[in-house]
Amino acid sequence: MDLHYGDFHALKNVNLEIEANKITAFIGPSGCGKSTLLKSINRMNDLVEGCRIDGQILLDGQDIFHDIDVNLLRKRVGMVFQKPNPFPMSVYDNIAYGRPDATREEVCAAAKKAAIHEFIESLPNGYDTKLSELGDSLSGGERQRIGIARAFLHDCPVIFLDEPTSNIDSLNESIILKSLYTEKQGKQILLVSHRKSTMAIAD
Repeated sequence: MDLHYGDFHALKNVNLEIEANKITAFIGPSGCGKSTLLKSINRMNDLVEGCRIDGQILLDGQDIFHDIDVNLLRKRVGMVFQKPNPFPMSVYDNIAYGRPDATREEVCAAAKKAAIHEFIESLPNGYDTKLSELGDSLSGGERQRIGIARAFLHDCPVIFLDEPTSNIDSLNESIILKSLYTEKQGKQILLVSHRKSTMAIAD
């Protein structure tokens, strides 16, 4: 596939197969097209004016542009952004968003895998704390981990993580990446990082 932003040829002749039950890492400097590729597979680039994609992207043999409804695609392909914006609701509701059937035990288990459970428990009202009450005190790393917990809870067969540990200390980074390796059975996990050391921690 090729991707153009107007006259700019951003992705050129990308041709690869991503294996199941593995973590595939795209590692490279800023601006080389890593995040653009992830957003294409999740059809987030549909919303970008002037963006044109030539070629095919197949998910389990189905063309994501013609054979799969975009809403169904995004239920199968979960994405955690580098700079996530949590919803203006409780921490619990942020993690459980889109999974109204989730139990509190499942939400807490997802938070532990994302190394955010202890932080949430320390908040004034724990999981029931409204994020609007925290204002700007919620760090970028804490926002990322809430998003990662939601991805774990949704149990999507394909998970995209765009710089998921860029704002997180090395201890919590190790916990999250080891959780990803535990979770990879039956999944395809795509991870974008600037650093090779990120993958070495998880191995």
